[in-house]
Amino acid sequence: MRIAVAKEVEVGERRVALVPDTVGRLVKQGLEVWVEAGAGEQAFFSDDAYKAAGATIVSDTGALWREADVLLKVNPPKEHEIHQLKEGGVLIGFLNPLGNPNLIQRLAERRVTAFSMELIPRTSRAQSMDALSSQAGVAGYKAVLIAAAAVPKFFPMLTTAAGTIAPAKVFIMGAGVAGLQAIATARRLGAIVEAFDIRPAVKEEVQSLGAKFIEVQLNEETVAAGGYAKEVSEASKQRTQEVLTEHVKQADVVITTAQVPGRKAPILVTEEMVAQMKPGAVIVDLAAEQGGNCACTEPGKDVQRNGVTIIGPINLPASMPVHASQMYAKNVLTLVQYLIKESALQLNFEDDIISSTCVSNNGEILNQRVRDGLTQVKINA
Repeated sequence: MRIAVAKEVEVGERRVALVPDTVGRLVKQGLEVWVEAGAGEQAFFSDDAYKAAGATIVSDTGALWREADVLLKVNPPKEHEIHQLKEGGVLIGFLNPLGNPNLIQRLAERRVTAFSMELIPRTSRAQSMDALSSQAGVAGYKAVLIAAAAVPKFFPMLTTAAGTIAPAKVFIMGAGVAGLQAIATARRLGAIVEAFDIRPAVKEEVQSLGAKFIEVQLNEETVAAGGYAKEVSEASKQRTQEVLTEHVKQADVVITTAQVPGRKAPILVTEEMVAQMKPGAVIVDLAAEQGGNCACTEPGKDVQRNGVTIIGPINLPASMPVHASQMYAKNVLTLVQYLIKESALQLNFEDDIISSTCVSNNGEILNQRVRDGLTQVKINA
């Protein structure tokens, strides 16, 4: 069986789906691994390193796509790439199935068996495959570094001959993987950290990292399947904003991380809240690509409002391609090893990992939420 690693073509994408170490593990299992020439260059993994691990370097992009039994990517394929996919082959990567159901339909028409890394279930058994979490951790870490560079203050308390400098106040909204990593990083830099999440169960995790947990009593379920935050009612959103306004007002840095899969990101920081923030304060909005948690966010831009800087970064994991690629590659490797036994793809749809992650097979779309998304697209059209 031939495993192929495609070079990413998305603007700004520097990650690669496999690194030389993971290639070597697949080769030792008797699998043939092709790597597109230059696929790892942006992540500082050379073609020579892949060769040394046992991979075949392929310069002909078309041949790589046509002849791969299993094609590995980071980003969803472009339209011209879908046409090159081997009919009946396997595709693994971030496919954004809930945000772009039309792509999954195109893959089904091509009879491609597609696995979406976003849909790996958040269970202990699938933890080593959870690419969404591994990449969110990278984003949370980098968000704090961006904020520390942008805010016109020190993060830690400093005692100097010129007097004592008070530590920065950081407020992190959303305590999933990205939020927890942001808390840990901000604490390491010496800031005073507060955090909020609509899921009360994360309180102990927040406190274990040295942050104060801000509680908001909501009279509805706030946790969706898989442990993700659930979109709440307008009344709950209003109640949340009322409680959080004062904490945002006092913060030097606000980092927002709240996202709902397949939906526009919820607004946590309104324009009115921004207007009350201190001049020089910084907001880093990790939900910028989904519309933003801050009403003032513009994806990919730094915006100034009343002396407050709102930063809307896009694809932060790609800005740290070495470790982001290593982590993603391990996630992908574990999934591939789970799916391939004795050099053959073995699909047991009674298995929750396979049934959750496989979005198309044998010409059919398997995920009900993707099918519902397609129906909605047709209605809107």
